[in-house]
Amino acid sequence: MSASTETITLPATTREIQLASRPHGRPVPENFRLAETALPELQDGQVLVRNLFISVDPYMRGRMNDVKSYSAPFALDAALDGGAVGEVIASRSADRKVGDAVVHSLGWREYAVLDAGATTPARTDLAPAPAFLGALGMTGLTAYAGLLKVAEFKAGEVVFVSGAAGAVGSLVGQIAKAMGASRVIGSAGSPEKVARLLELGFDAAFNYHDGPVAGQLAEAAGERGIDVYFDNVGGEHLEAALSALTVGGRVAMCGAISQYNSTEPTPAPRNLMQAIGKQLTLKGFLVGGYWQHMAEFVATMSGWLADGTVRYDETIVDGLENAPQAFMDLLDGANTGKMLVRL
Repeated sequence: MSASTETITLPATTREIQLASRPHGRPVPENFRLAETALPELQDGQVLVRNLFISVDPYMRGRMNDVKSYSAPFALDAALDGGAVGEVIASRSADRKVGDAVVHSLGWREYAVLDAGATTPARTDLAPAPAFLGALGMTGLTAYAGLLKVAEFKAGEVVFVSGAAGAVGSLVGQIAKAMGASRVIGSAGSPEKVARLLELGFDAAFNYHDGPVAGQLAEAAGERGIDVYFDNVGGEHLEAALSALTVGGRVAMCGAISQYNSTEPTPAPRNLMQAIGKQLTLKGFLVGGYWQHMAEFVATMSGWLADGTVRYDETIVDGLENAPQAFMDLLDGANTGKMLVRL
């Protein structure tokens, strides 16, 4: 008898968070519903995973709108999905055994049935399981690929990161320092986050609530200006960066969290024409286009984590029922580092 069919009682149902209605502007609790649904029967080649941690990510806000985008909108009255790390508790696949730690994309529920091929082993010998949703997962690859492959950062350059105390931004700054940046500047939304950025090795950091971003960035960058801007925020931050960028500067456009809850069109940067005279490159990207760098990234990042070159923060909320509030708090900037829900 295989380990997958021993006499443990397997769950027949799962609790999950469903999208009850589409948000208008900032999400509210009424947009979400905690429900219990039947689990499908395990088929050949599938595994049953008990989720341990689920990822809470800003990009999910866009999928709550019923608009055509790079990723299909969430369906009403159905479970949300997103990154999760969990333990295989039943398997009908030769590739995954009971007890394996795996990463997959059916988060926002306690248990998930999915094809074994849709899971990736979590190398818990390298780092704790939740790190594979953050520093060693999609979050980390976003930072690594965005800085090195999209912005084509080179040693000696000056880098500015917005939303720098978030999951991606905090890693971008540390990767830049590890790769030889001459100066790394970060913006964040509280004095505590600014202090944390300096602890993580940023050369300068400022609180964007303290005054116009353009003035604070100009002061932090000095006459030298910046070569690379890693944009997680958009809006005023992008406008400020366009002014501070040097000739040939590059912008990796990763996110625009300042606009995710906007109900009115957001004014474009008023100084976009500077991109012409300065010969700037502004490149939007999705991490899905950079999976081919995953092995290189994991090898490099695991080394940095092991020797302390890179450190990461997590904001952990307990209980599936609290996932919607964690998501709303994330959009309000309540997290430092990666926002996770522990089940």
